[in-house]
Formats: sequence, C-alpha cells, structure tokens
Amino acid sequence: MATHAYYVPPVNLMGRGCLHEAGKMIEKMGIRKALVVSDRRLISSGVAEQVLSILRKSGLDYVIYDEVQPNPTCHNVHDGLQVFQDHGCDAIISIGGGSPQDAAKAIGIVATNGGHIRDYEGLHQSKHKSVPLVAINTTAGTSSEVTMNYVITDEERKVKMVMVDRNSLVDLSVNDPELMLSKPASLTAATGMDALTHAVEAMVTPGGFTVTSATAAAAVELIFEYLPRAVKDGSDLEAREHMTYACFLGGIAFNNAGLGYVHAMAHQLGGVYDLPHGVCNAMLLPYVEELNAKHVPGKFRHIAKAIGMDVKGRSDEECSDYVIEAIRQLSKEVGIPEKLSELGVKDPDVELLADNAMKDACAPGNPYQPSKDEVMELFRKII
Repeated sequence: MATHAYYVPPVNLMGRGCLHEAGKMIEKMGIRKALVVSDRRLISSGVAEQVLSILRKSGLDYVIYDEVQPNPTCHNVHDGLQVFQDHGCDAIISIGGGSPQDAAKAIGIVATNGGHIRDYEGLHQSKHKSVPLVAINTTAGTSSEVTMNYVITDEERKVKMVMVDRNSLVDLSVNDPELMLSKPASLTAATGMDALTHAVEAMVTPGGFTVTSATAAAAVELIFEYLPRAVKDGSDLEAREHMTYACFLGGIAFNNAGLGYVHAMAHQLGGVYDLPHGVCNAMLLPYVEELNAKHVPGKFRHIAKAIGMDVKGRSDEECSDYVIEAIRQLSKEVGIPEKLSELGVKDPDVELLADNAMKDACAPGNPYQPSKDEVMELFRKII
C-alpha cells in the first residue's frame, strides 16, 4: 500500500463563539507584537473590529496592514512585509477570507526566508518555517486558513503564482460562523462554490486517498444542504456554522490530495482579469468535470452518493451525469453567472489563458491531462 503524508494546522478552532477561545490561545503564544493583515472593507465594516477587540483584551500589541486586494499581489506582500519589519513584529494574524490569508502566509514566508515572493512559486520552495501565523477566517470557502497553499498575483506577468509550501501552514486557524453573518449573498455563494470545487477536485484527483475522499465527501454533502440556506438568509447561523465545517473538511482534503484544471484555469482568469476566484471556479467546475467524466467516470460514484443519489445499480456514467447536472443546478440556485463574457472575458485572450493554465501548479493533479486545444475549447464553451 502507498504511504501518504497528511498536513493540517496543529490547532483549529470551530463553532459559534470560538473567537473568544482564540483570544485566550493567542495570549499564551508569547507574541510580542503582531502584524494584522486584512482589507479595508473588513476594517470599515466593523467585522475586523470584533477580532481586534479580542486582541486588545488579550493585551496584544499590533499594527494593521489593510491594503490587501481581492486577488493579493506581489506589491501587497512586500508592502505588508515592510510594515512587519518597520514595526518590529514577530507574528502575523490574518483577518478575512482567502485574500488576507494568502497575503499573510506569503509575508510570513518572505519574512523568514528573504528574497522576493516570486522565488517561492511552485512546490515547497522555502527552507524555513514562517513566523507564527494565526488565521481568523471570515468566509466559508477558500480554506486558505487550513492549507499549505497560497496564491499571489504577479502584476507584471499577469499570472497567479501558486505556492504549495508546508512551511506556510498556520499555527492556529479560527472558523467562527458569527463572523460571517454579515456576508452578502453573492460572496456567500462564491466562497461556498469554491469550497465545493475543492471537495470535488480532491475526490477526482489521482492524489486522493481514503482519508481525503472521506472528508471531501462530507464537505460535498454539507454544501449541497446548507449553501442555499446561507445564501437565502445570511443570518441563518446553523447554515453558516455547517458551511464552516464544509470549508474545513474540503480544505484538509485538497490540502493533501491536490486540485486540478478547474483551479488551474480559474487562476488565469483571476490573473488576467482580476475576477473573483470562487465565481470562476463555480463556472468552470461542471465543464471541466464533464471532460474528466469521459475518462474517469468511476471517480464520480462517491460524489453522487454524497449528493444524495442512490447509486446501487447505477452505471458510472449515470453517476457522473447526475453529479454534473447537480452542480449546474446548485450554481443556478445560488446565483452564479452562466457566461464568462458577462465578466468581461474575451475570446482573443483564450490562447494566453490556456497556455498559462497548462503551466499552473494545480494542472498535474487533474485525472486527465487535456491538450491545449481542449483547454481552449473549455474556455470558449463558457464565454
């Protein structure tokens, strides 16, 4: 039997009100001064203040860097690093969704390893563990707070750089659904579909194994049940809480199994057009899995069962058809756009998008390796 390594943060707090427990744990970490990484929207909305008040009660000194963009850039990383160094910080606390989490991990890696963030593109490029990291999540979807993956946009090349680095794993992740109650329906839908993409790709990729498949299947089941509720009523705390569990389960699944061409293609749309990552994933997911199902239909049986299909006596093809149609219906129900052209994507860029997708670090995890023409055709189907 094969041997598998399984990476997950050492401590993960989940459930209503766990933010208060996080304050006690941070107090015991011995942090002298922290860089708080967030974005202006979270600061101005008051969501970040819920966390900052806990930090103050814990007696923690901190300085804020809140310039992180929705698709964090090299400039964000190095500007944040400058604040970290200028103020003599010794730890980083991120508040937000995937954008602040990714930026924080990137800052932490460069802080202990030096150089430029471009030096760390790819797999396990750093030599030293990041400075202490605490990730306080405010969306249920990206799972950046529990993974060793982070993505930074290189503005010069218009490419999203994918980093997979065990040294970027946080020391403490916090998923308190009470921090997510004010999230608008569109963001709830996008991040929720991002979580679904993580789970589905983790179940289809050849890198998956028993543990990752089990957690991914649990994530799929929760998302189909609770995402529509969370989108319909953002104050539905039960739905929000179960979506945090789904986010966690899908995150630890793909963190150890890998992803595929949905993410490889979505990264390029984000790099060239600065589009929301979760929306791109949601739009690409049924098309990429439709292609995968032609080559590995048996991979979809477990997914179909998680969604609720009685798979007994059903063929693999019937299961894959069921899964793909269910994904399309869920995307429609939560309000995901149907065409990339609605988001400004243009046909003349398709060749560039395809070229970059095939070089993306997530691409090798796909169960079927498409040709450039096939990748271009996938993009054009959605435009």
